[in-house]
Amino acid sequence: MNNRFRKVVLLLVDIATLYGALYLTLIIRHLSIPENNYVLIHLGPFSVIFVLWLFVFYLSGMYNLNHAINNRKFYYLTLRSFLVCGLLSVLFFYITPNIFIEPKTNLVLFILIYGVFFFSWRNIFNWLLKDYIPNEHLAIIGFNKQVEQMITEFNKKANLGFEIKFIYIVNDDIEKIKMQFAGIDFYNFDTNLVDLAKINGITNIILATDPSASEELSSILIRCLPLKINFLSLHHFYENVTGKVPVDIINTTWFLENLTEGNKKIYDSFKRIFDIVISLIILVVSIPFWIIIGTIIKLESKGKILFSQIRIGKNDEHFTIYKFRTMHCSNDFTPTEKDDIRITHFGSFLRKTRLDEIPQVINVLKGEMSFIGPRPERPELVEVLETQIPYYNERMLIKPGITGWDQISSEYHSPSYEDTLEKLQYDLYYIKKRSVFLDFNIFLKTISTILSRKGR
Repeated sequence: MNNRFRKVVLLLVDIATLYGALYLTLIIRHLSIPENNYVLIHLGPFSVIFVLWLFVFYLSGMYNLNHAINNRKFYYLTLRSFLVCGLLSVLFFYITPNIFIEPKTNLVLFILIYGVFFFSWRNIFNWLLKDYIPNEHLAIIGFNKQVEQMITEFNKKANLGFEIKFIYIVNDDIEKIKMQFAGIDFYNFDTNLVDLAKINGITNIILATDPSASEELSSILIRCLPLKINFLSLHHFYENVTGKVPVDIINTTWFLENLTEGNKKIYDSFKRIFDIVISLIILVVSIPFWIIIGTIIKLESKGKILFSQIRIGKNDEHFTIYKFRTMHCSNDFTPTEKDDIRITHFGSFLRKTRLDEIPQVINVLKGEMSFIGPRPERPELVEVLETQIPYYNERMLIKPGITGWDQISSEYHSPSYEDTLEKLQYDLYYIKKRSVFLDFNIFLKTISTILSRKGR
């Protein structure tokens, strides 16, 4: 059962339990089986509510399998989602008083019944996912840094749906590696791979080394073909699991094959129209708040209301980015760190809610930025990074964005070499995979980040 199928199961059962809870609510409310007309009258308005509920569940991460664990975080997310859904439901019936039902008692009763349904079935699902729903069994051929990172990823995210059964390796330090990764079996080429695959029920073999580099390895893998095992290159599998491109193991050929821009013309045109429409709406709606925010900024600290700085955009073009100022004025322009003393109290609030980014709609309207894309960097920083990090300049193939795939990754990346490399891997993944669906996904998760005030 792969992860996509598991998420579909979650969604379909959630929908079924929503309507099941509604039907049971009508039965309990009148202590009898309701007539069809009575049920139909309720279906319309409650279906609207159900869409809102599912939307809130998505934003809250209830379809993220990493949260499918019966722990404190799962219960917190569930309780928060139900509170938001309940308030939205009350608001819906308040602003639509002309519907021909009396929802007050029914709504309270429905929330209680559905709460029992949801908690019960999700707890059972989480329990089954952890202990009984089988994972896909993996064998990895070769060992490198990316394999180490995948093992770490699997350890952090137990519900990804994969289990590494063994690693097939030729390495003089195999005993040392075994000690470092207890719980995973390591074998060398002297062991029969076909027998190992049969015994461990291997469904996927991940190639972390090039089979063509060794006739012996090629011959060994060919003998596994009758087992109907899927063979995947490490970088493809790594991308799908982590949402990042492994820069260390790709080459120029990868970029030429995957970052072709010719088939993105329609998408780019649609995205530009979206950028203009949304930025105009935000600009008109937010104008009154500019005055309020600007006043508070001036009262709290001396300096300009807007912060401006030169950044590098698409195709290395320089432009001036605008934000609400969130720091005390000084000559220190080093990147911010956690609990940075330069950030004002109100500035901290602006950063957590992402309100400091609002003036960037001007950059979007001018065509210098998009709503979604890699974050733009300063020219002097880019000059250093492109000499240190391979393919760093390729992130400038598209317009920079106000938010992006890296920003919703739940990881904070400092200006260090290691974190910049991580950020580049997220950016390259977005450039390769960007689509209307992925942009919509990023847009929704950005809203969730803003509402939860997780920004920095």
